[in-house]
Amino acid sequence: MDNNDWLKDRIAYIKALKAPSDQQSLLVILAEKETRTAQDDKKLSAIIRAEKASIKAVKARQEAANLINAEKRAEKEAERKERNHRLILQGVLFDLAGLQTRSRGELLGLLLAAASNGIDPQKWEQWKRNGDALLAEKAD
Repeated sequence: MDNNDWLKDRIAYIKALKAPSDQQSLLVILAEKETRTAQDDKKLSAIIRAEKASIKAVKARQEAANLINAEKRAEKEAERKERNHRLILQGVLFDLAGLQTRSRGELLGLLLAAASNGIDPQKWEQWKRNGDALLAEKAD
């Protein structure tokens, strides 16, 4: 796109703005001026360079924001996948224990009872040994 086409497109864009900047308003005035002096041409060239630099800066900021947002989305996606994987593995434990036919309320009640503070640590160790043995058996 040559400078004239760019300028025509940019003037149309600026005219569509509700609140163009002073620089943009001056660009339109100078570009539409019928007879420009050498000083006007110099100003117009400087404003065009500044406007192009401004556009380039906006694009660079948008690209940076897109990269940051993509990283955040990827991080959230990884966290979601990790959570889903953990939940699936925990659900498999209920199947291995033969509890798949129990209601959610029954299972939660069982877990709440097991999580209560009054359970002896040795009981937890025994449950761990039993669970690890079953997992090792199913892994084979």
